[in-house]
Amino acid sequence: MAKKIKDYYDLAYAEELSQKIQKATAAFDQQRFLDLVKDQLEALEFGQRQELLASSIKKSLPLSYPESLVVFEEILGAELEGSLGMFSEGYWLWPIGKYVELFGGQDFEASAAFCKELTKRFTGEFSMRPLLANFPSETMALLLDWSKDENKRVRRLASECMRIRLPWAKKLTIVLEYFETFKTILTNLKDEADKTIQKSVANNLNDLYKEDEDKFEEIISSWQKEEVSAACAWIIKHGSRTKNKQNK
Repeated sequence: MAKKIKDYYDLAYAEELSQKIQKATAAFDQQRFLDLVKDQLEALEFGQRQELLASSIKKSLPLSYPESLVVFEEILGAELEGSLGMFSEGYWLWPIGKYVELFGGQDFEASAAFCKELTKRFTGEFSMRPLLANFPSETMALLLDWSKDENKRVRRLASECMRIRLPWAKKLTIVLEYFETFKTILTNLKDEADKTIQKSVANNLNDLYKEDEDKFEEIISSWQKEEVSAACAWIIKHGSRTKNKQNK
């Protein structure tokens, strides 16, 4: 039987994670962390494991939120090469992202800066969501900048974190109130050669269609007024899958 995703986050994993944090700061109470997770972790489902790990880190690390991020920066490691590996190699950082998601939603500057570094090793799509909810104007402006970033993982994050129906996350429609910025971000990315970015933009379009067909058509039609690249054609086709299914 194939190993379930949740089972990568077992007690052995918790021990390894605690060792990494302990090496980065003497302020971390490794034993308290392990005591907090040992009796519950392996009985929980995936999402509950992430919340337990993140909350137990917080209880065992008596530092301010910005100070905790400095510690996490120490353990991030090298940036991933290419486009893949965020879940196969960076999977161990999931509770760190969950920590930011749970406890960093009121600190725009610190959380956004950390998410940009996190996504180069894992992904920041979940940890950016509270910032979108709490600071929509500032976050959308930042995502617009990130859509032009030199790092392809950051460019992907600009799209992925603002998906209306991002899997494993709460539905988020605030982007529709900033539609022109939303549209510009996707337009900046519509000709990307990188497949992970193409998929993210297409999934954004598919989510948008389910929420507002007119806005979906506005974006597609604006792109079709010019010569459509192979990348853009794929994005339009993949992003129209729900529409095409309904029209069969």
